[in-house]
Amino acid sequence: MTKLMLTYLAFDSSTRHVRLDPHEPAFLQNPYEAYAFMHGASNVFFWEEFGFWCFGGFDDVSRLLRDRRFGRQNPAGIPDRSDIGRDRAHLSAFDGIEANSMLELEPPVHTRLRTLVNRAFVSRQVERLRPRLEALANELIDRFEADQVDLLPAFASPLPITIIAEMLGVPVEMGPQLLDWSHRMVAMYMHGRTRETEETANRAARDFSDFLRGYVAERRKYPGDDLLSLLISAQEDNQKLSEDELVSSAILLLNAGHEATVHQTGNAVRSILAKGGDPRRFFTSAETTAATVEECLRFDAPLHMFTRYAYEEIEVGPGVLVRPGETIGLLLGMANHDPAAFAEPLAFRPDRADQKNVSFGAGIHFCIGAPLARLELQVSLKTLFDRLPRLQFAEQPRYRDSYHFHGLEKLVVHIGR
Repeated sequence: MTKLMLTYLAFDSSTRHVRLDPHEPAFLQNPYEAYAFMHGASNVFFWEEFGFWCFGGFDDVSRLLRDRRFGRQNPAGIPDRSDIGRDRAHLSAFDGIEANSMLELEPPVHTRLRTLVNRAFVSRQVERLRPRLEALANELIDRFEADQVDLLPAFASPLPITIIAEMLGVPVEMGPQLLDWSHRMVAMYMHGRTRETEETANRAARDFSDFLRGYVAERRKYPGDDLLSLLISAQEDNQKLSEDELVSSAILLLNAGHEATVHQTGNAVRSILAKGGDPRRFFTSAETTAATVEECLRFDAPLHMFTRYAYEEIEVGPGVLVRPGETIGLLLGMANHDPAAFAEPLAFRPDRADQKNVSFGAGIHFCIGAPLARLELQVSLKTLFDRLPRLQFAEQPRYRDSYHFHGLEKLVVHIGR
């Protein structure tokens, strides 16, 4: 038996088991060093801290995201590994929302929910938001008063939460509260959650749900042209969304509509500033802007792991047998840096010929908000660097301890007007 070491990572080549604490500071600040090591050792490995097999090759991740023998919905009667022997009564509000979330469901229920919601997020509908996004981005930049500003709370965060709140028809001034509820809920998906984390998430889920039920009731009486009204009236095969499905869908859209975009905006600004030179060179046309955003999504993605349950006994690869109810981890950030799929994977190259990524997932659970997220990133980044081409780091940005999310603690910059 041989063991290979990367300071904070131990890999047993005979079993393909990896010991790597996802809270390790060196890993958090540069996970791509560990990913590169594992690409050289094995793209498939058992991550001991998580307790399941993980896949980091681009082709494997892309294929398994589409493999219908795996899914997001926990098979009935099979407890999640992390919940064996644990009581979940204190998570009743959180679980109630998850039970009706399209992200956690499989066909046919998933198909019905996604069809009803999707009509608001097709590219032609989203494109109509471009003038509003441009105006909002400029408005936020106009509010920068000092030479030094943290772009996360001042720019990256308010833009997507304002847009999704306006789309749904809930008060934009509720943005800080919506963000707080969202942050507390998504903490459930991070490694090493505690009982306190769970109870806080459950309270947030209950309060979030109560808030939205009030707006659902109001929109039933007084429909408008907002997404909430559209969801109330939408039908598919003479079926409407139930109130629980409405609330879960709205919470999912609010959470997903800003969480990843905030991280990706911060990561993208960091990547572009780290290149040096005039950042406007990456945004000279619609085509170069779109290519830059795609490279930002590949180069430093906001979500690094997505999990799936096995629905049958499957030999996923040589020596890797998973049974019904077992979890696998699909490492999106690692797949986006696979040297078998990308030339110079560690280089930021918007002009690369092999441009692709799995940052939005793939298959039936491909991110429903991808067209909106892409447009928000294209407009916000171009506007920011066109207006403030002399931006530079005021302090070295550091990533938060929030794996498998991947985003900055803060992004303090000098404006350089």
